[in-house]
Amino acid sequence: MSMFSTGILVLTSPLSVLPLRIAPVLSSAAQLVERTLYVHLHPGLNLGGASQPRPVFIPPVVDLSTLISRLYSNAADVCGHLDVRVLLTNIRAHSAAAAANGPFPTPQSLAHSPEVVLTDFALQDPGQSHQVTQCLQKYAGRCYVCSPGLASVLLHPQLAKLQEEEEEDGLKEPEEKAEPLETYSDVVVGGTFDRLHGAHKTLLNISCLLANRRFLIGVCDQAMLKKKVLKELIEPYSTRVQRLQTFLHDIKPSLQVEIVPLDDPFGASIVDPLLECIVVSEETKKGGEAVNKKRLENGLPVLVLHEIQLLKDAHHTEAEEEKISSSSLRSRLLGTLLTPPKDKPHLPPLPYVIGLTGGSGSGKSSIAKRLEALGAVRIDCDKLGHEVYEPGTAAYHRVLEEFGSDLLNEDKTINRRELGRRVFGNQERLKALTDIVWPEISLLAKSRINQARDEGKQVCVLDAAVLLEAGWTDLVHEIWVTIIPEEEAVSRITERDGVSAEDALRRLHSQWSNSRQVEQANVVLSTLWEPEVTRKQVLKAWNLLQKRIQQKQDNR
Repeated sequence: MSMFSTGILVLTSPLSVLPLRIAPVLSSAAQLVERTLYVHLHPGLNLGGASQPRPVFIPPVVDLSTLISRLYSNAADVCGHLDVRVLLTNIRAHSAAAAANGPFPTPQSLAHSPEVVLTDFALQDPGQSHQVTQCLQKYAGRCYVCSPGLASVLLHPQLAKLQEEEEEDGLKEPEEKAEPLETYSDVVVGGTFDRLHGAHKTLLNISCLLANRRFLIGVCDQAMLKKKVLKELIEPYSTRVQRLQTFLHDIKPSLQVEIVPLDDPFGASIVDPLLECIVVSEETKKGGEAVNKKRLENGLPVLVLHEIQLLKDAHHTEAEEEKISSSSLRSRLLGTLLTPPKDKPHLPPLPYVIGLTGGSGSGKSSIAKRLEALGAVRIDCDKLGHEVYEPGTAAYHRVLEEFGSDLLNEDKTINRRELGRRVFGNQERLKALTDIVWPEISLLAKSRINQARDEGKQVCVLDAAVLLEAGWTDLVHEIWVTIIPEEEAVSRITERDGVSAEDALRRLHSQWSNSRQVEQANVVLSTLWEPEVTRKQVLKAWNLLQKRIQQKQDNR
């Protein structure tokens, strides 16, 4: 059967058995849908009756909140590649006014138009298959704006065995009335919301379930990101807000959504008098309690703390958190291609040249050595820098002309320490020096690359701390950047070079920042963790690089 970009899954099973069916249902759906899977809940929907069923309001109950958590948790385990979104337009307490028009007076537009509608509805008679698929198409079209020629698929044949097992276990819908879920006019949450994942979606969905009128979201801005792991890979604030808006408009378009920047741990939560509830996790519960303390100090009523469980990450490594988290997702980006390399027709296809750079103490050279061990030719620009100062070279004479012959040692070599003192802190003099030295290093680097080509080498690594500052990017096919937090860099520099923390900071601040370098990077690496983690990271980057090179060769 063909694959569809976007699908909508209509779940009809009773709430009491749905938690057991979610994983196999999602697994079956993932065989047909490859990008976005919307989930529409209508427990008890009969698609096999004599008349066409109509969408109705489903009252918010505690079991529904539990189901949503289970659904996103299972989705992360069995179909992590899918963007799963649980829709809530039809989840609302019954009222005469609402019931008159139903949840969908007109079909709801979604960010991605469904091309296929799927369901877990159990066929009582195989001969009803055509009737049920037609009924499902009409039902979906009444609820949502779908693509023309909407396909309709019954997942039940794949789930029949599961239903038999449930019947053997005596699982039936409980007769007692479901516990209603307490809802609130205005609800608030806060977070970074970097690369929306299952835990974010659980938090957002349950918040939307709880909120009747307004949903206020504080999104961490620059001041709140300083201590985040791999903060340089966090999406821009505007991107995160846009993703939230798109997601929430799909989930519950009737809700008034306000998204504001969060520059401190509290934001509007401690001053907004209309707020009634704050949604927290086990991890952020103390933050919620701190919010209430501040509200009392401000003469405002405390908020109800609605706590949700953290989602476990079944795919986490030893170096990652057990919960689903953005920091783990960012760590998995290390070594992967973040942005496609620019087309550089002036460069020969081989050797494929990687420009490796990073701030002082970042572990750039250790990564270069690992790549060399994997088969790359390493071109150490620091060593080339020493070569250009050797007596008799063009740079040697120009440096003496510019800075004076009193720079010479007794053996006629340039005293680089003294030269460094003369240009330090003086941008004009430093530029005069780099204008002499950098072009000469570039020429030597080109010579080494040509030599590698003559020797039939596949990959070169240009190990260059000033790759970006010097404008040597025209020599390389890809830019790889190594980053570590500033405090770790200071610690390494002071230990390695025996300088003070202040001197180490001055050195770092004279270089391009991590964020500025990452903006130019195709691949980002980090040596923050144990050597084994770095080894695996570099090996992943190397293997992915080999695939890219092979693909380019095949496309020639």
